[in-house]
Amino acid sequence: MSKRTVLFIFAVSICAVLANGALFLLAPNVQSNEIRAVVWMAAIGLFVHVLTFRLPRGGSGSIAFIPFLAASIISPNWFAAVTASVVIFVGQLGKRRSPVKALFNFMQAWLAGGVAIIIFRMVAGDPVFSGEAIGLLEGARTHAIAVLVLISTFFAVNTAVVSGVIALSEGSSPWYIWRQNTVTTLPYDLLSAPVVYLLAWVYMTSGATGTIALCIPIIGVRQLYKTNSELERVNQELLELMVKAIEARDPYTSGHSRRVAHYSQLIARAIGLGGQQVERVRIAALLHDVGKIHEIYAPLLQKPEKLTPAEWEIMQGHPIKSAELVMTVSHLADIVLPVRHHHENWDGSGYPDGLAGESIPLASRIVLFADTIDAMTTDRPYRKALGEDKVRSELTKYRAKQFDPYICDKLLASPMFGLLFAPGQRIPTPAASVPIAPQRPILRAM
Repeated sequence: MSKRTVLFIFAVSICAVLANGALFLLAPNVQSNEIRAVVWMAAIGLFVHVLTFRLPRGGSGSIAFIPFLAASIISPNWFAAVTASVVIFVGQLGKRRSPVKALFNFMQAWLAGGVAIIIFRMVAGDPVFSGEAIGLLEGARTHAIAVLVLISTFFAVNTAVVSGVIALSEGSSPWYIWRQNTVTTLPYDLLSAPVVYLLAWVYMTSGATGTIALCIPIIGVRQLYKTNSELERVNQELLELMVKAIEARDPYTSGHSRRVAHYSQLIARAIGLGGQQVERVRIAALLHDVGKIHEIYAPLLQKPEKLTPAEWEIMQGHPIKSAELVMTVSHLADIVLPVRHHHENWDGSGYPDGLAGESIPLASRIVLFADTIDAMTTDRPYRKALGEDKVRSELTKYRAKQFDPYICDKLLASPMFGLLFAPGQRIPTPAASVPIAPQRPILRAM
């Protein structure tokens, strides 16, 4: 574990202590009926917490927050926050998580719960349930706003902190991790607000027996979360498997597609694209060479000598083969053209269709940058990898010829450009032979 990660966990722990210290000063007294409610909700939470599921970019997901937040509605004080955190800690140890991970999850849950309850009390004013059973819709508008604030605050803190620690451990972007782990489940999180309120209301009107009946739909919500997360993960793993199968044919380019995907993300962010656009560019970049799995390219990829003009002409057909393969997957229809045209040049001198200027898909223009940068920063038999200054010089030289001048200017002026050369950004490339195209310019990436 890196020093930065340890410092981050320490900072989260300090913030958790401060937030819950403030909550204790705000609401130090806990009634006996509130203790019973919190303990019962904690028992439900512990049961549900066992049914966690993996998230696409590390970490795990759980719907234990539903009973925990229901307890916070009934008893918005320090006891609810610390009890939920203790349950998570016990659940982590039960799954044989390392003590450090268990401690972090305790602290981040304690922080998220404490901050959420403080803001909830500020919005709700008087307790939503004052010890008496009330109508389900009584004060519905005020309650709905307060509960939505409670859930939104909890998730904002929780997902930000978890994304931060994963990003530090992986050397990635917190915003990217957050999007991967949160965006697809965010609608379900917000739609859980009525369930949280309903669970609290049922307990106040029907006691522990009534809440048991609600466990079945809660498990159903959990299954929805799990299924959605698994589909996302399986899709990503299938794409990675396809890419690794292609790269197995040419050990020299092992990791190339994943590096190009990573660089494409950085470039897309540098020019101001939004989260969903960046993700589609990343997928297009990941699959840009998928056509090389075709048998006609096997002998060319393994050839140690220069490719003949005829062989190079064959190799130039791989964007078409890549696009044809991508076309067979319905949910990738929007990246077919970006994959097909990732070797088109701004001045029209590229292939396979000789497109020029803005007629080239934006994603293709981004992938061309990333593909070329990876080619320049990788050791080749005929030259050593180029450094940041040389790459900058070459991109400037071929601006408005091979590259989109707007993207070129934005990238070179952005801090993202330096990240392309940051330590730990590259996937290692084993030394081996590589087919060399005849008369190939230094910026041409196969």
